[in-house]
Amino acid sequence: MSEPMIKTETRGRIAIITLDRPKQLNALSNELIDQLAEAMRAFDADEGISVMVLTGSEKAFAAGADIGAMQSWSYMDVYKKDYLGGNWDSLRRIRKPIIAAVAGYALGGGCELAMTCDIIIAADNARFGQPEIKLGVIPGFGGTQRLPRAVAKSKAMDLVLTARMMDAEEAERAGLVSRVVPLDKLMDVALEAATAIASMSLPSVIMAKECVNMAYEGSLNDTLMFERRNFHALFATEDQKEGMTAFVEKRKPAFKHR
Repeated sequence: MSEPMIKTETRGRIAIITLDRPKQLNALSNELIDQLAEAMRAFDADEGISVMVLTGSEKAFAAGADIGAMQSWSYMDVYKKDYLGGNWDSLRRIRKPIIAAVAGYALGGGCELAMTCDIIIAADNARFGQPEIKLGVIPGFGGTQRLPRAVAKSKAMDLVLTARMMDAEEAERAGLVSRVVPLDKLMDVALEAATAIASMSLPSVIMAKECVNMAYEGSLNDTLMFERRNFHALFATEDQKEGMTAFVEKRKPAFKHR
């Protein structure tokens, strides 16, 4: 068994997952991703959890992939192992919301990992970038695909082709992150957002995430219908009855997540 590379804890309906390879600045290895995917799948299946917060250290969310591990690999090594597939690819199929609380470096695979999450909250010391081209390769975990959708083509081309980093303020202006907060407030703000999400009806939260992702990935005509049908479907839940009754009765709803 490989050594633990993540830490997990729960606070009520919130799961907190911390990347824990401090000497490597949380560089993403296959072993770390395997552990991360296993933990996320477990929390996704846990009816007592509504939302996850993924974070790293103050110095690095994740400073890229583990270059030392892949330096000598051949084409057949990466192709036959489907490197960046498998558990890497499975992270995008987590149904519950994931908040990335990013401090320090989020570079290469670290930036791509943050983009697989649903909300990115950045500390004011955060730095984002896709520097793979400096190594004679390109991003392979979504950097050339998710980044243009988040920040538009020109900005993505700038980052991918020049390998420059952008700071948290530029990342917020570009639309990559939802908000920038002081470093010492990062986890407080992330947990505040997670607490708000956890207070909602879980079926509604999951359907809302699915609908936003459809808008991100599909055509408007198809995604509008997807949204409408999910809206209709929520009228079959107990939580819809409770939420609307509580609104009419001017009280706080008591959701049962079904």
